Amino acid sequence: MFVDQARIFVKAGDGGHGGMSFRREKYVPNGGPDGGNGGKGGNIILEADKDLRTLLAFKYKRKYKGENGQNGSGSRCTGRSGKDLIIKVPVGTIIKNEKTERIIFDLKEDGQQFLAAEGGRGGQGNMNYATATRQAPRFAQGGMKGQEKSLILELKLLADVGLLGFPNVGKSTLLSRTTAAKPKIANYHFTTIEPNLGVVAYQDYDPFIIADIPGIIEGAHQGAGLGYQFLRHIERTKLLIHLLDASGMEGRDPKADFDTINQELRAYNERLAARVQIVALNKIDLCDEAHVQELKTYFEEKGYDVFPISAATGEGLQALMSKTVTLLKEIGEVEPIFDIEPEEQDVEEDRAQVIEVYQEDGKYFVTGEFIERLLQSVNFDDYDSVGYFQRMLKDKGVFKKLEKLGVQDGDVVSLNEFEFEYFH
Repeated sequence: MFVDQARIFVKAGDGGHGGMSFRREKYVPNGGPDGGNGGKGGNIILEADKDLRTLLAFKYKRKYKGENGQNGSGSRCTGRSGKDLIIKVPVGTIIKNEKTERIIFDLKEDGQQFLAAEGGRGGQGNMNYATATRQAPRFAQGGMKGQEKSLILELKLLADVGLLGFPNVGKSTLLSRTTAAKPKIANYHFTTIEPNLGVVAYQDYDPFIIADIPGIIEGAHQGAGLGYQFLRHIERTKLLIHLLDASGMEGRDPKADFDTINQELRAYNERLAARVQIVALNKIDLCDEAHVQELKTYFEEKGYDVFPISAATGEGLQALMSKTVTLLKEIGEVEPIFDIEPEEQDVEEDRAQVIEVYQEDGKYFVTGEFIERLLQSVNFDDYDSVGYFQRMLKDKGVFKKLEKLGVQDGDVVSLNEFEFEYFH
């Protein structure tokens, strides 16, 4: 089954909490703090793999979670970092942020990697908080949560040449004649229900990849037929071969078909419609020479290179392929027709520092990832630890925000799942 679009949720590993521990040595106050730091959470990484062709695996598994870092322990031992989770995707996969639908990365080379979600930092152990006046800190830092994101994966095939044309004009036959590909071929509409790729090795020129895209019909850019579903697969192409049925056996007008498909390309993406096109008049073995010449002249007057061919018999294919390799060399590399907008990594760091303070039904609430980490760091049975907790709330402006909301002594303040009575 060919699957070229998928939605996944990724959650990187959380950082381990810093350890709170004391060593046992004579003449060292309270044994001396020796709690080690927590380990970093595992990253989620997407990696392009040339051996994959579809996104089928993501139809059955959509949630991916990285390994958490381990907590720090005594004797200044740092917790083990979580292992990175590497997810393999086909070469040519683009990655979108599901919320914004913006393209944030393009995996277009084998082995290329993208950091989809970064693991949380490990918290600092209590050994880091010892000072001349605070020799036995009974608190440590909580680990940060790993990033979590909803992503859209979209496969855009890596092909140099794309075959355009209505159903049953001979695209699959042309592909089978010029490459080693073996697409399904029959005399009915929509034989091709998924893109087919083939490699053309023509004379001494560099091999190139050609893609047979399922038929584009009128209204394709609005979702009609199969065309719109697969138009994305010719977005990377440098050159388009527009195949027309010169015989008219299907009762179609090749001139009208040519205009219709180009109109659909323009409606889908103007930059795609601007790609260089070659016109190939197919099935010339089934029509008279005068008719073929009339069509050839018509399209040449529009500025196109035109090649009468018969994909079934092989007539004219050598001239078509010769022109194709020449044009590919002249065109060189092309700019992608989609824009990539990398995300700012600092955004997640900012989110980790956000503290929300609000009032609801007579109670006051303080929430946020920072608060969660702070609560994990504190030993409420220890005076120094509680003092550290209060200083952090003051430094972050929590008390000022509560006072602006009208908090009074004795009012209940909820910090995530913990409740306290407020006293000024």
